[in-house]
Amino acid sequence: QVQLVESGGGLVQPGGSLRLSCATSGFTFSNYVMSWYRQAPGKERELVAVITSAGTLTNYADSVKGRFFISRDNAKNAVNLQMNSLKPEDTAVYYCNARRGPNVEVWGQGTLVTVSS
Repeated sequence: QVQLVESGGGLVQPGGSLRLSCATSGFTFSNYVMSWYRQAPGKERELVAVITSAGTLTNYADSVKGRFFISRDNAKNAVNLQMNSLKPEDTAVYYCNARRGPNVEVWGQGTLVTVSS
């Protein structure tokens, strides 16, 4: 059974940090590009960060560059998102995504991040 399970969300004050994790199972993790998306209330889901299957390349949305860092551990079948200097506009449900080619894609259930004082 293919599963992506996010964890690490919660309430944090502006300027704080959180580390999201996505544990995966049921597929060959090292063959998949892994991404984090987010969806804020009333907005469309947007790509936050992506990392290639070998972990050699990363890319980020302009809004999080220099603050968020994506990493993966192919031995543990997990991908992480380190979020620093959090802002209220980072408040959203964050989703883990696994993709292999144009037709194979799996989503997690999401974890809520709330940035508020």
